[in-house]
Amino acid sequence: MASALLRAEVDRRAGPSHGSSSGLAGWQRQRVITHVDVNLDGAIRVKDLSEIARLSPAHFSRAFKRSFGEPPHAYIVRCRLERAMHLMLTTDYALTEIALACGFTDQAHLSNLFRQHIGGTPATWRHNRKERASRRGASSRQQGRVPLNTLHSPRISAR
Repeated sequence: MASALLRAEVDRRAGPSHGSSSGLAGWQRQRVITHVDVNLDGAIRVKDLSEIARLSPAHFSRAFKRSFGEPPHAYIVRCRLERAMHLMLTTDYALTEIALACGFTDQAHLSNLFRQHIGGTPATWRHNRKERASRRGASSRQQGRVPLNTLHSPRISAR
């Protein structure tokens, strides 16, 4: 399900792509998305992605940027941060475990990138989102309603 939602978001952002002159072909995009999603906890090199797409690394990087609107490395970092955010909301794993599960070298690496891209620290972000979700849940229970989406965050796509 997470892969399908990610694919839909990537396709939406990529817009129409017709052949290699304007970006990656559909099969190339799909294989790259799948490879990144499956291997997010480990090293992902542009060279490996270019081999999957059967292009030279330089050509792949240009086509990738046309298709996804960002360079491969930025896409991988964004996917790692999105997965980390998802795990912070849906598990009680320690941030160190989440960092390693998402392919960051350590918790400091996760924290530095999180501050750069999201703002604030992962621990503060997690605390604020869970607190907000519990308040919504308590408010809805008082009114006899169940919250439809207590984990929504506009800064991440559903995964």
